[in-house]
Parts: sequence; structure tokens; C-alpha cells
Amino acid sequence: MKFLAFDLGAESGRAMLGSLDSGRLTLDELHRFPNQPVRLPTGLYWDTLRLFHEIQQGLIVCGRERHVTPDGIGVDTWGVDFGFLGSDGALVDNPRHYRDARTHGLLERTYSVVPREEIFRQTGIQHMELNSLFQWYSMKLSGSPALSTARTLLFLPDLFSYWLSGAARAELTIASTSQFYNPIEKTWAKPLLASLGLDSSVLPEIVPPGTRLGSLLEYLHRTAGFGAEVPVYATASHDTASAVAAAPAEGTDWCYISSGTWSLLGVEIDSPIVNADSLALNFTNEIGAAGRVRFLKNIAGLWILQECRRAWALEGHDYSYEELARLAADAPPAHIYLNPDDFTSPGDMPARIARFCRDSGVPAPVEPGPMARLVLESLAMSYRDKILSLEKLLGRPINRIHIFGGGSRNRLLNQLTADFSNKPVIAGPAEATAAGNVLVQAMGAGFVKDLDEARAIVRASFPLERFEPRPAVHSG
Repeated sequence: MKFLAFDLGAESGRAMLGSLDSGRLTLDELHRFPNQPVRLPTGLYWDTLRLFHEIQQGLIVCGRERHVTPDGIGVDTWGVDFGFLGSDGALVDNPRHYRDARTHGLLERTYSVVPREEIFRQTGIQHMELNSLFQWYSMKLSGSPALSTARTLLFLPDLFSYWLSGAARAELTIASTSQFYNPIEKTWAKPLLASLGLDSSVLPEIVPPGTRLGSLLEYLHRTAGFGAEVPVYATASHDTASAVAAAPAEGTDWCYISSGTWSLLGVEIDSPIVNADSLALNFTNEIGAAGRVRFLKNIAGLWILQECRRAWALEGHDYSYEELARLAADAPPAHIYLNPDDFTSPGDMPARIARFCRDSGVPAPVEPGPMARLVLESLAMSYRDKILSLEKLLGRPINRIHIFGGGSRNRLLNQLTADFSNKPVIAGPAEATAAGNVLVQAMGAGFVKDLDEARAIVRASFPLERFEPRPAVHSG
């Protein structure tokens, strides 16, 4: 069985062909492309049409170059962002980037209409101004003309699946990131939307991960040169949900860190935790594969280092991630830790970090190595603090940490995480999101029985590396 996974991240996208045979999964990258947002006078946008063009190129590589007709196609992307379709099925406005400034300062304005506690009671979602709820509400407050013609709201993976299959549906895992899905009642939070004057009639039917949406549209099928009908599946369309589905874990005493542009740190549980304590600690209840709840915290992960790298490149110093990791490993321990969530906005990140250090009375790092070290140690410290909060909320210990995704290649960060948390870290697979995308499609096709079998396949298919905490290192 072969499944084609389109995995779109904040920096790049890939078409990955997953082959399942005798309990093992292999992944083959067919096509990689950059994902570069576009800044216009009116805001920051995703280049969605270019991204769909690249998805079509991936189909062509699969069918015409590799001569493979896949048994399914699925798309995953980051969370929260969306587009509106008009009555003719066309986009009425290009989807905005979650870092667009239109939601800046909107939290308190929203709370003046619906209290923060009530929003959390209805949605169980961590309060972040980039969430879909605040993006949509900002459009209403600004009088966006798109809302007058909008007939259907589709999150980005649902939009790409619609363009592939013609089926406009909301896949559950991506819908649960919006802050207008109720994880307890398992439906849209329509009373909340009504309180904010947002029209819930534009919200489509919610379908679970693994749902077959339909067949690849005929013109795409013909262009790709596929030899038979190709199903399009709503996989676990939120990239973190796909990644967690591929966690090579057993038992229940573990937590995960899906490490990339964002760090998503959490656990799997059976039911949402929506109470005063989880609100105070700003944790979130999102839905994962097989109906599991991903109880987690969003942390501004390697984005900070990515922004530093961009700033240094503009100055003529194009450091690779591998170079930065090596320079950070050679640098002395940091003398201060920053809060990653204070550095989520774009800008001159090295200058902002230096200013933070000076304002804190600590010499600012000048060279890339010490600055990268400061960022990685700050992430590890943030992970430690969030794990302590998780243990408090769960009332039980967490005994090991699974780190997967592209950031799991950063061996220094893995080791610092083990040191700071005083817990073993199991790193890998780096391609967890693509693996989970494929495996959830295979579950929908009936080829993989359940989540336990999917995770056993991951353990049998990918190398893992274990990092033990070093004694008396960063124990304070």
C-alpha cells in the first residue's frame, strides 16, 4: 500500500510517498518547496495558490515520474489559519498568516464581550491572539467585505483537500485548534460565536481523521497520469495531530514535544481538562487521532532561532542549522533565560534578544554561538516548567519525553531537555508528521487497525536516539 502525504509547514512543504509493507513504513520525499508568506500593504498572507500549484507538482512527480498510483492522498498543515469560500466555491479573500498584525491587542477587546473564563469553558483552548476565533472576530470588527459574501469557512488543510476532491468538510483535529470547537460537546461552539456576532452557518460538517472525502478530481487525475481512481482522505490534518499519531510510545507515563517552528508539549488523555487550573496555566485541549485528546501547551519553539538565522543572513552570514547547533554546543552555558512566548512576533530577533539581556542587567551575547545557546537553553527551561505544570494538572508523574519532528535532529536541544527536566528523552522520528499523515490514511483505508498498531509500525521503521539526563546539570 502506498499513500501520498502532503505535509505543509511554516517554512516549507513536502510531498512524501509512504509505503507500507510487512509492518514497516518507508518514506520517500518526492517534491519539496518553500512556503514563503507575502507581505502586502493590507497585511501578511499565505501564498495559497502557489502552495496548491506545488501540491499539483507533487502529484505529477508521483504519477508521471515515479509511475505510482497512490492508494490515498492526505494533506496536513499548521493550525488556526483559514479561508472563506463564496457561493460559487471560490476564495473570497486570500488566507492571512497567523502572525498578521490584525489580531494584536484583540484579546482584551474580545473579553469585554465574552469573558476569558467563558471562552475557555466553551472551547478548552489556550488563549493566543493568533487563534482562529480572534482572526475571525478581527474581520468583523474591521468590517471586512469578505464576510458579506462568505458562505463556507475552511481551515487550510481542508481548503487544499477541497481543491483536490471537491468536498468541503472540516476535519476534526484542525477544527479543534480554532477556539470555536467545543471538545466536551463535540461540536462547534455556536453560542460563543453568536455572542460575538459571528455567523456559524458558514461552518461545514466536521468529519473524523481518516474519513474518505471522495476521489481526486478528474482534471488533477488526468494531469498526474494516475492509472486508477485515487481516494482523498481527511488525514489528521493538523500537523501536530499527525505527528502525535506517529509517536513511538507505549504506556501512558510519557509526554511529547513536537519540535519545529513551534514546540507543542503535551500528553494524550481520554477526556478534556477544562477547569480553573488548566485555564490559569493556559493549557489547551485539542483532538487527536482515534478521538484522543491532546492536552498541550504551545511554545514559540525554534521559530526564535529561525528568525535569528534570517537576520544573520541579511547581514551576509548564512549559517546552517547544523552550524548553529555546533556553535551553540561550543558556547558556555547562558547566564539568563528568556521566555520564548515573549518572542513570537517577526522582527530583528538578535537585536530583541540583546535588548532583553541588557534590560535584565546581563551582558548580551554578541556571537551567534552564545546567542543560539541562550535560545536552546531557554527552550529547555520552558519545557521543564511546562512538564512540571502538566504533572500538577494530571496528578501523576511523567517519566519520559518523546521528541519528534524536525527539531528532534537538534541533539543539543534534546540533551538540554533531558538535563533540565531530569527525565530521559527519546528522539525521533524526524519525519513524524508525514508518517502520521500516511498512517492515519491507512487507518481510514482499513489497512492499519488502530493507533496502537500505527505506533508499533513507527517503532519498527525509524531509528530512535535516547538521551539520559546528566547528573547535577541545570537542576536549579
